[in-house]
Amino acid sequence: MPTPADRTAPVAVVTGASSGIGAATARRLATEGYHVVLAARRGERIDALAAELTAAGLSAAAHPLDVTDRAAVDALAAALDRCDVLVNNAGGALGADPVSTGDPAEWRWMYEVNVLGTLNTTQALLPALTASGNGTVVVLTSTAGHATYEGGAGYVAAKHAEHVLAETLRLEIVGTPVRVIEVAPGMVRTDEFATTRFRGDAAKAASVYDGVGAPLTADDVADTVAWAVTRPPHVNVDLLVVRPRAQASNTKVHRER
Repeated sequence: MPTPADRTAPVAVVTGASSGIGAATARRLATEGYHVVLAARRGERIDALAAELTAAGLSAAAHPLDVTDRAAVDALAAALDRCDVLVNNAGGALGADPVSTGDPAEWRWMYEVNVLGTLNTTQALLPALTASGNGTVVVLTSTAGHATYEGGAGYVAAKHAEHVLAETLRLEIVGTPVRVIEVAPGMVRTDEFATTRFRGDAAKAASVYDGVGAPLTADDVADTVAWAVTRPPHVNVDLLVVRPRAQASNTKVHRER
């Protein structure tokens, strides 16, 4: 694992850093002076992002990782000299079927990636975060973790569980030098989230945003994460819900056409 040229630079591990919110957050934290460890399954993508950041004079290293592989997560933790920030971003949704016909395999995948992946990385890196003296765990959930909607039960259940994981961890480690921040985005338009959810159906994925003039972007969420992380260490942003102006709730969205 490459270490930062300046070994005093704070280290931020970002999971799911190969695209979307994860990649945007990695870029944003690098500009804030962090050595960013890019963790994701697609090695070629995080290699390219690490090269982009280092070419810009920033500090980054790529580490291919499947967050559901506990041995691989433990190996990442063992390879780090320090860890100041963990951004649990890896996750995703599959399908939009009703409970009556939902695919249990898709539900299982969503639980394993969103919940057990966050559990794995948090458990493995919590000792280093504590040793840093001012550690931060960020959990990227979703407004799906706070309210339900038809056709979303599998993803909603996983994100509710991830929300409870963050909330419980905050209770359990109070008094230690680690804060737990949950960021719950609403409608965010990225290159892959909806396309993956609808099994590669680009037209169906695009219809999610039909008529919405300005859904959130990955950069909007990354800016939110960076703001929360860079507050003074005694300031804990327990929960930050961020939506586009056009979205009043998970089921109430203004569409211009």
